[in-house]
Amino acid sequence: MTAAPSAGAGFLDRAHALLADFPVVDGHNDLPWALREHVRYDLDRLDIADDTSRLLHTDIPRLRLGGVGGQFWSVYVQSDMAGDDAVSATLEQIDVVGQLLARHPADLARALTADDMETARREGRIASLMGAEGGHSINNSLATLRALYTLGVRYMTLTHNDNLAWADSATDVPGVGGLSAFGREVVREMNRVGMLVDLSHVAATTMRDALAVTGAPVIFSHSSARAVCDHPRNIPDDVLELLPGNGGVAMVTFVPKFVLPEAVEWNRQADENMTAHGLHPLSTTAEAMKVHEAFEVSHPRPVATVSTVADHLDHMRGVAGVDHIGIGGDYDGTPFTPVGLDDVSGYPNLIAELLARKWSTTDLAKLTWQNAVRALRAAEDVSRQLTAERGPSRATIAELDG
Repeated sequence: MTAAPSAGAGFLDRAHALLADFPVVDGHNDLPWALREHVRYDLDRLDIADDTSRLLHTDIPRLRLGGVGGQFWSVYVQSDMAGDDAVSATLEQIDVVGQLLARHPADLARALTADDMETARREGRIASLMGAEGGHSINNSLATLRALYTLGVRYMTLTHNDNLAWADSATDVPGVGGLSAFGREVVREMNRVGMLVDLSHVAATTMRDALAVTGAPVIFSHSSARAVCDHPRNIPDDVLELLPGNGGVAMVTFVPKFVLPEAVEWNRQADENMTAHGLHPLSTTAEAMKVHEAFEVSHPRPVATVSTVADHLDHMRGVAGVDHIGIGGDYDGTPFTPVGLDDVSGYPNLIAELLARKWSTTDLAKLTWQNAVRALRAAEDVSRQLTAERGPSRATIAELDG
């Protein structure tokens, strides 16, 4: 369990009380990939009903301590996977989420709709949804996109760290200049089936193109404010300003290199060190953490705090409005976390910090629960309208992009 924030015990008590009524909907948790890396999906070897803190940020006891009531489990696969390999790996990720739900029905409830989320909240269970992280998961196939929706995926991040043929990533050299014609068709088909368009990881040009095309709210499942920390993974103010007109939700992330300016250059060097050791920069295996720890001996790591994350939320609320912000911690998808937000038990510390900053309970209920549920419900409403108007798209990337 994480340490109490600087806000004080009184605010922490109030935070727990608020979360009992309006628990956190977290937009992004990479537990499925962590289970792949650590135990190759052998849930008997790593049971999240128990304390898993020696390896993971996430387990059921700590989710309960953290006041989590809704979780989008990321069914992420690395963006250097391609074609059918990426599709198969995504299906394996979906499968392990299903196994988790089957093993822990008293705590985790499958949620496919906003109504399902509200039912889970009333039952005191954690509404469990899935988000596919990167359009490489559909292998340029709209039919595969629809199949993922049928299997329960309720958002897709358009890219991960690398460009696609039809969409530019925030962390790659510009390719198509945002979305191609096929990329725009992907967004339209996501609207039609009711899958939220997730704009974390994408280039600012892709963000703007997607917002110009979509007829439903978008989300940023785990992104922070570029004006506060100038990293390409964060959201520019002009894009935040578009969210009220769209109805979307920007979910602040806790990843230090996205929230703390001093951490940006340190992480670049740390990533290069990981690559030099033959490891993926995003790996959180025991071997990878040993490499990170050795690097820190000679390169002290800048440390983010609860206050660092709260600064982003203050800014995002000021630009987008309180109806358009949320939380997406990225637990088990990052080797480092802010002090006070060390694992999924830490959300009350953030809420306590915001209470100390004079955020109202009404505003905090929107941040933690209501905004995310509203966005999903609005996507469902748009889907019902569009499915009455047109059938599935049969467009191909070859037809639209040449």
